[in-house]
Amino acid sequence: MRVVVVGGGIGGLALGAGLRRRGFEVAVFDRDIDVAATGGYHITLDERAQSALTDLVEPQIMRRLLASGSALRLRERDAFWDRRGRLLGYGPDLSGSDSIDVDRITLRTLLAEAVGDDLHLGRVASGVGHDDHGAPQVLFTDAAPISADLVVGADGAHSMVARHLAGGPTNSPAGIIGFCGRTLLRDLGPGERQRLKPRSGTAIGPRGAALYIGFLDPVGNAALDAPDLRMSITTGPTYIWGAMFPESAVRDSLRDLRGGELQAALLGLFRERRWAEHTLEVIARADPHSLAGFRFNAASTRADDLAPWAAGRITALGDAVHATPPTAGMGAGAAIRDAADLVEHISAAANGATALTDAVRDFEAGMRRRGSEVLTMAMKTVRWILATDTALGAAATTVSTPILAAAARLRR
Repeated sequence: MRVVVVGGGIGGLALGAGLRRRGFEVAVFDRDIDVAATGGYHITLDERAQSALTDLVEPQIMRRLLASGSALRLRERDAFWDRRGRLLGYGPDLSGSDSIDVDRITLRTLLAEAVGDDLHLGRVASGVGHDDHGAPQVLFTDAAPISADLVVGADGAHSMVARHLAGGPTNSPAGIIGFCGRTLLRDLGPGERQRLKPRSGTAIGPRGAALYIGFLDPVGNAALDAPDLRMSITTGPTYIWGAMFPESAVRDSLRDLRGGELQAALLGLFRERRWAEHTLEVIARADPHSLAGFRFNAASTRADDLAPWAAGRITALGDAVHATPPTAGMGAGAAIRDAADLVEHISAAANGATALTDAVRDFEAGMRRRGSEVLTMAMKTVRWILATDTALGAAATTVSTPILAAAARLRR
């Protein structure tokens, strides 16, 4: 059985690695010419995503991943703050968590290594369809078409494959514009180091402004203490943050800015909303070259709305089907779980246990449930941010946060 995968992001590479490990003929095509040419930010992999990866890649790849990952169990409980930096509460106890955070570049590089020479970079797919014999086929802008027994679209939120299957877009703007950057802990002043601590946290203020600050330390908080296997691009305690605002024409235009110009514009947006100056230090002292802007896209949270096509020998997975805002930190993990599940169903079909179309149908049913789960979690935060941008929501946020902060002080 031959499988062609369109897209070499996390989900596509995970699928390619798993199929290669099982002995299938697979080819993964991606428009990028360098697997490291991706956002230098981080991905959270929970126990389910790690279990799926264990089935997809060789044990040595998993060891290198864990040696390059930051263990959540070794950091303090997540915190919630208001716009003045006052503590409102804590997240759950992480001491028993097996989840890790890992640099996106590190994860993609390891998966690309697992796919090996079955990964073809610099190849732009332009369409999908069927050849003269009825087999699925992928068209390219700069090469001859390629036919296969199964074609899988793993080409992201703007998927060409999923659009073909669905007859239109599979997601839409979620109403949020995000901006992200990286700040070394050592570049912050003593006050902010003490407030932020080795933990992640979120602050939401009136008028739809939010700031997520993620803590990543694959050296001091390594999930596996094996320095000789470490390959993370983050080499010390780092805050990887995301600023979020309701979408508007003005804020959307900021995505075209770069470096110090974008940094200044972001600080201005928060200052307009009267955020305390010290809470903005993590942005002000960020590496200007690390800043980037992007639109949040989201598919429907209803499982029945996902993958709205009849099962066949062309399918899709990950963000191509269930595009998920980063507010739950589960999008990449869900794509990896999609890949592991599809490998299992393809293997069953190859062994004669089921027809290939039936295997795809059963895979898509499970993917719909996974997608709905992660989207529901991610959209809770999106809706919370948007609610603070209403007159009532802004007033409620302004009134309630001092009360919550006072209650938090009393609990301490």
